[in-house]
Amino acid sequence: MIKLNKDKILKNLPLDKLKLDIYKEIDSTNEEAKRIKITHDFHVIISEKQTKGKGRLGKKWSSPNSGNIYMTICTENDLSISPISLVTALICKKAINKIAKQELIMLKWPNDILLNNKKVGGILVETEIYEEKTRTIIGIGINMSIKKEESWWGDLSKFNIETKRNELINKILSDFIKISDNLNFNWIDEWRDSCIHMNKEIKIQDSDSLEKKAIFKDIDTRGNAIIETKEGQKVITSGEISIKGVY
Repeated sequence: MIKLNKDKILKNLPLDKLKLDIYKEIDSTNEEAKRIKITHDFHVIISEKQTKGKGRLGKKWSSPNSGNIYMTICTENDLSISPISLVTALICKKAINKIAKQELIMLKWPNDILLNNKKVGGILVETEIYEEKTRTIIGIGINMSIKKEESWWGDLSKFNIETKRNELINKILSDFIKISDNLNFNWIDEWRDSCIHMNKEIKIQDSDSLEKKAIFKDIDTRGNAIIETKEGQKVITSGEISIKGVY
């Protein structure tokens, strides 16, 4: 397993804008982001292992010490123009494809990163008020390689890029910083092209835990899902969707 390397991760990044903390083990990089004092535009926390890794809707995110990416980017800059969860997933998708030199990664609304119909990564965005400032906390988890007993998840092992973990993190951070300086860029068409279930039948569980069948028609500029049901088109701001054959 190639260890996290600060110099490789920070290569050619704007150090005046970025601070990086690397841990061997931590409870959760997102939780650490809530505790720290931010002194730069972006404070990045990465750990080899998390003991209390978490995903969306309170789910646990398995985080063993096996060469995966457990990273949080936190900032008090205004990122409200774009739906940051969808944009970050798109950044990760493009970075993986670039490092792997293959165009196989797809996205699932609102925050899943997929390879061969299996989840290989996800984004968890939280906001906190810290000393009267809004802090955006963007958790990124990517499975580079997983154990056989967790094979219901996917990983990136088919790409043979485990040795390029530091380079992948560097690419994600580089693109994130560039895009944060231009939040009006046209991300939506790229996201649509990357969506694995566009115009397909899905099952969606809304905030009231009601599951219904629908056709996933589109997203709007705020990242909300536009679905077609028997009752007509609806806009869904949050929820969990499932698609047959996608895990």
